[in-house]
Amino acid sequence: MTLGPSRRDRLVEVFNEARECMRCPLAETRTKVVFGAGNADADLMFVGEAPGAEEDRRGLPFVGRAGGLLTELLGGIGMNREDVFIANVLKCRPPGNRDPQPAEIEACSPYLHKQVELIQPKVVGTLGNFATKLLTGSRTGITKVRGTTQVHVLGGRAVYIMPLLHPAAALRTPSLVDTLKEDFAKFPELLATPSPQEVEDARRAGEPELAVGVGSDDLDQLDLLG
Repeated sequence: MTLGPSRRDRLVEVFNEARECMRCPLAETRTKVVFGAGNADADLMFVGEAPGAEEDRRGLPFVGRAGGLLTELLGGIGMNREDVFIANVLKCRPPGNRDPQPAEIEACSPYLHKQVELIQPKVVGTLGNFATKLLTGSRTGITKVRGTTQVHVLGGRAVYIMPLLHPAAALRTPSLVDTLKEDFAKFPELLATPSPQEVEDARRAGEPELAVGVGSDDLDQLDLLG
């Protein structure tokens, strides 16, 4: 998938809109909007919860301790941060790193949905409860669904969603690092599988040899934009 100039321009427009956003009170306490970073052509996109103190200071997602673990986990499957795109449900840090509030998620989620629409990832890894519940539309807790591939329509396209524990949880409970490694190990095979949209398109075109993808039964900051 190649990001054409018109869609890249649209992604830049979304960034500029988010940078000036005043849709919720978090605008009054943020240092910088944390739009997202990475490869805008990525097949794999990660969505976390909200920026922390270091992210708020630098305007970059996952650059604190949790980000270090995320980088380590990617390295374990032969990938770099430059290979993926990383964003959050909220683009501004909640004071004291408290949980996102429903009104904040509602105000900010259009930015995330537009990012998914423009980047067109094959797989979205949701890090923690808030991202998982928002993008799957389910209230089921992360501990019950982690590591199990789902198929959902995001940005007008069917994509794989892989619910994951948040790296911050693994920093608090080191035994969970192995759980994250186990789930990350599923990404290479998933990325090598035809996308859910390709599976659906093949099914409609009568090409059954392609229509066997994982989960197919479920189908009935400007310089940061690499």
